Parts: sequence; structure tokens; C-alpha cells
Amino acid sequence: MNINELKTVAQAIVAKQKGVLAADESSPTIKKRFDSIKVESTEEIRRRYREILFTTQGIERNVGGVILYDETLRQSTREGVPFAKLLSSLGIMPGIKVDKGAQALALCTGDKVTEGLDGLRDRLLEYKQLGAKFAKWRAVIEIDEHKIPSRYGIQANAHALARYAALCQEIDLVPIVEPEVLMDGAHTIERCEAVSSRVLEAVFAELDTHHVAFEGMLLKPNMIIPGKKCERQATAQEIAEATLRCFYRYVPAAVPGIVFLSGGQSDVEATDNLNAMNAMGAHPWQVSFSYGRALQAPVLAAWKGQEANVAAAQQALQKRCRLNGLARDGKYAKSMEAEG
Repeated sequence: MNINELKTVAQAIVAKQKGVLAADESSPTIKKRFDSIKVESTEEIRRRYREILFTTQGIERNVGGVILYDETLRQSTREGVPFAKLLSSLGIMPGIKVDKGAQALALCTGDKVTEGLDGLRDRLLEYKQLGAKFAKWRAVIEIDEHKIPSRYGIQANAHALARYAALCQEIDLVPIVEPEVLMDGAHTIERCEAVSSRVLEAVFAELDTHHVAFEGMLLKPNMIIPGKKCERQATAQEIAEATLRCFYRYVPAAVPGIVFLSGGQSDVEATDNLNAMNAMGAHPWQVSFSYGRALQAPVLAAWKGQEANVAAAQQALQKRCRLNGLARDGKYAKSMEAEG
């Protein structure tokens, strides 16, 4: 393990005003996104869409890393430049999603566990040769008002995250550790905080047991937020206070950055909540973003699969990147949404 290399990459991803563009949708997931704008999901159209994202002028000011899917890491621009090489030339760290998705956890009704550890060491070596500087593994934590997740469900996912992270650091890839407590359902913000606390405690205990260097990783968690069906939704300030209270208790200060997922929030909500956290002052870690839909939804809406709309699509991405860059400093305001 080259700890200095790991620290350099991790810190570059969450440098001032920067965060992560999550462009690692699997083929079935991006098909759903394309279906929403009535665009066929072929390999070439997927390649072209990612090319539009990655060639958007100026995104390197606010994007420190991009998470890619296996197919995308192997693709290139129209001029034949591999996407990983293109991103690296802009000072953006290319990364790769390496898990195989969540499946039902045997004999634990309601719990899921993420698969993909078998053969992971060899896959990581190949991805590094293809230009990846970091990797990402998502653990899905189902939640309801009372019973799930179970203690074993949390432990199984924490163990898998730690094994993945150790394999990454073994070959000097920065692991992004993603334990996501879902925001589906009717649970309260208090229930989310309680479950997230248990998850973070278990994850960092397992990371420590597996000798993972906290200073050479990044954490990609959910914000502390009520379920979508909860009768009482929370304000940005309430979300910021609950999230920081929880993370101050369970996330070591050695971790360079927390790159929050949007988890079903709208693009504006995700930016506003990130801003509220950073407006509360400096924190032990960089408080940043790793957004997929919250950065891409306006891009897809503008693009619609038509070459004539590429400029408008890239302007939409520029705007969301710029606004989230401002939120990194606590300088975003909703009134900015009306600006060009």
C-alpha cells in the first residue's frame, strides 16, 4: 500500500469546490433513464451520452472524480481517446463501480447484501490497468419504521465493504465506501439517524479490523433524511443538523472527505442540503457530493437524444456543477436556480 498515493488521489477528488459525478449507471438502469426521454439504449448511444458529459467545458472546476461503469471505462471519444485518459488530462480522477449489485440476504427477510467479492482482486487489477484511480462499492440498507435492517444485515454489508476496501488499497486504488440507507418508505428522520448511526459504527469497525487506512478512502453515505412517504418532511437546516450530528459521532476525522449521495432527492434539494451543511462552518472532513441523477436529470431533459440539443445539455451540466461547487462553500442560494 502506497499511503501517499492514496491520500493524494482522495484529496484531489474532494479538493476545494469539487465533488464526484456518478456516471456508473448499469445498462438496465441507464435504459430506464433513456426510456424516460424516449431514447433507445444502444451501446453507441450510451457512449455518446457519456461523451457529452465528459466533454462539457469547465466541469473540471467542480468535478474531482467521475465514477464509470465497466462498459464506459472501456469506451472512447469519437476521436479515439479513452474516457479515462480524457478525464485524467483534465485533472479529473477516473473511477469504477465494482460491485455486482444487491441481492436478498438469505434467511433475513427484508435485508439485502451486495455481491461481487469473488474475483474482485483480478478485476481491480484490470481496472487499474485501464486507468482507474479509485473504485466504488454500494451497500444497500433497506429500512422500515421498526424491524429492518437487522443487526446481521448491517454486519454482512459492513464486512463486504471492508473486504472490498482492503483489496482496493492493496493495489493503491482509493476505495469509495458507500453504505446507503434508503430514503424509500415512511420512516422519520429520527429513525434514519438511528439506523445510519448503527451502520456507520459497524462499517468503521470492520474497516479498522481489515487494516483499511482511513486517510486513503472516501465515504459515500446517505444524508439523514426522512423517508419519501413520511408525513413530516424536514427542512434543509434540520437535515444538515441531524446529518452532521450523526457523522461527527461515527466518522473518523482522518477520512479526507464525505461525498454524499443524492438518494432520490431532486437536484435542487440535494444542492440545498449540501449547502446547509457547509454553511454551518468547517468540518473535520471535506463535505462534498457524489451525485448521479441530481447532476444528470437536467442534462437528460435538455438532451432528449438529439445532437441539436448537445449545447443545451452541457449548459445544464455546467450549471449544476457550478451550483454544487458553491454549495461546497456554503454559498449557494435557491435564487441562483433562476440564473442561466
